[in-house]
Amino acid sequence: MPKIAVTRWIPDEAAQVLGEAGEVEISKEDRPLTAEELREFVTGSSAVVSMLHDRMDGAVADAAGPELKVVANVAVGYDNVDVAALGKRGVVVTNTPGVLTDATADLTFGLLLAVSRRLGEGERLVRARRPWSFHLGFLLGSGLQGKTLGIVGLGQIGRAVADRAVAFGMQVVCSGRSAKPGFAGEFVSFEELLRRSDFVSLHCPLTPETRHLIDADALRAMKPGAYLVNTTRGPVVDESALADALEAGEIAGAALDVFEAEPEVEPRLLAREDVVLTPHLGSATVETRTAMAVLAARNVVSVLAGAEPLTGVAR
Repeated sequence: MPKIAVTRWIPDEAAQVLGEAGEVEISKEDRPLTAEELREFVTGSSAVVSMLHDRMDGAVADAAGPELKVVANVAVGYDNVDVAALGKRGVVVTNTPGVLTDATADLTFGLLLAVSRRLGEGERLVRARRPWSFHLGFLLGSGLQGKTLGIVGLGQIGRAVADRAVAFGMQVVCSGRSAKPGFAGEFVSFEELLRRSDFVSLHCPLTPETRHLIDADALRAMKPGAYLVNTTRGPVVDESALADALEAGEIAGAALDVFEAEPEVEPRLLAREDVVLTPHLGSATVETRTAMAVLAARNVVSVLAGAEPLTGVAR
């Protein structure tokens, strides 16, 4: 039977699907494998189920050997996969779009509320048993109704966030490669989005063009009272520049679920009350993470059976 290497724990439902197509070997390490460990682990594999922290490149494919047919990345993004290098070796790359849209959009809006209404500050105050009492000026935040949300990248998740914003009475503007039919908001340039938005939410893929898209210049272009939310990929934001901007009062706050050098975080952000930080929880519901793993497993089964994957990545 073909060997199917899974680089980290997956739900039993997904493992059972994979078991229909081959001999499943799941890494026993409860951490990302090093590059050397990863190459050794995939040796002789016909399929690899990878996580977003695994760098899947030509060296990994060569280590797996000529039997490797598919790399199924359990994520909507695939910036960790060298699609061109694997394609040259005849390896199909798949991802898991769609199934995590609502969970990530919900988390995005949760972060937006947390940073604008100072929920983290309040929660820490109560847990620390610091004295407090209600008064009209206590921990005042910013309301959402009538405010403008700028969405950078109008894919499935960006559109789902836009729908939630409209329900909260917000105005929505978006920038991206092109306007999408049926989008109720206004399509504007990136520069105009930064200038007009009270909240900027990032939903673009990580590419060479979007790496550090939010840099010192972009942060200076935002409103002084604006908030930044990032639930896409950490390197889209220059964390050092973000810390500088917050220290200078150039924006009001930030909420980050992803980081440049995960799991490390810019130290200056850790100490700030105007920053909300969560450990990559965008898709972290039982239902969503299970659906992601099962979709990846079905992609593997399809490719090993000689069929097209359900969600293949274009080479």
